[in-house]
Amino acid sequence: MLVTGATGRVGFPIARELARDHEVFGLARCRNEGDEARLRDHGITPLVADLGELDPATQLPDGLTHVFHAGAALHQEARANWQRTFRINAEQSGRLVAACATDGFEGFVYCSTGSAYEYQGARPLREDDPPGVHLGTYSLSKIAGEAVVRFAAVEHGVPVTIIKIFSTYGPEGGAPADRFDRIVAGKEIRLHPDAPNRYNPIYEDDYVRHGIRALEVADVPPVVVNWCGSETVSAEDYCAYLGELVGIEPRIVYDPEAPWPIWPDPTHMHEVLGRTQVPWRDGMRRMAEARHPEAVKGTDSAKGPS
Repeated sequence: MLVTGATGRVGFPIARELARDHEVFGLARCRNEGDEARLRDHGITPLVADLGELDPATQLPDGLTHVFHAGAALHQEARANWQRTFRINAEQSGRLVAACATDGFEGFVYCSTGSAYEYQGARPLREDDPPGVHLGTYSLSKIAGEAVVRFAAVEHGVPVTIIKIFSTYGPEGGAPADRFDRIVAGKEIRLHPDAPNRYNPIYEDDYVRHGIRALEVADVPPVVVNWCGSETVSAEDYCAYLGELVGIEPRIVYDPEAPWPIWPDPTHMHEVLGRTQVPWRDGMRRMAEARHPEAVKGTDSAKGPS
């Protein structure tokens, strides 16, 4: 099995879980000190490479049965170099699919994004809703990536699932984690004025389960499915709860320049991948305790020495 973006928020927990029972290769740039060691410590074989320079036809391990493709040029990189972003997020994704057209290959997951939908106002986004530009070049590149992956899957007969990712979070980070960090630091949280800002955040335990299930249901033509929590909660409400955990009132500012809320409809996901299991309050507390144990009321480190 191969996981790309194997040091990232989505890729690493999935690679770690898969490595419990399978041989897993983790492709990543490993730019930070300790990245390779962290992969090896969890039974993942590092493949140090830049997705933009990779030749999938010659540089992938032999005998792959599954690929979870979480590697991507993300937001800051996307803004800095749009040509490279389209090469990585669209063109190279198609080449990866084509390289998997081998005997015994079973499933490919392409990580797209809920930010590739056009805003529909106060209703949840469905898989058949039109594309739109939520986050500039990044969103555009993922729209292109979905089209390229869909074509390559059908052209080469490779079973694929396209997951449209919404608001993942946990100890590794995510939008709720970023907002929690700002609460702890006493900084403002910018939200879209079309309140409430509804989301379906999905905690790490659930996105690992759903990621592995997405590998199992891959098909030709590709399965396209929202990847999100089963519960809807507004950013206002979960920030208020996070603030209660640390005794700090969130400083919410409504800004028309803030990204609009991406609120998914999980109906199709429930049919294809199942329901998530971690209630949002439980997930938020676990995330908070992992990231700022010193600040969360009721944790051992918050209590101090006895």
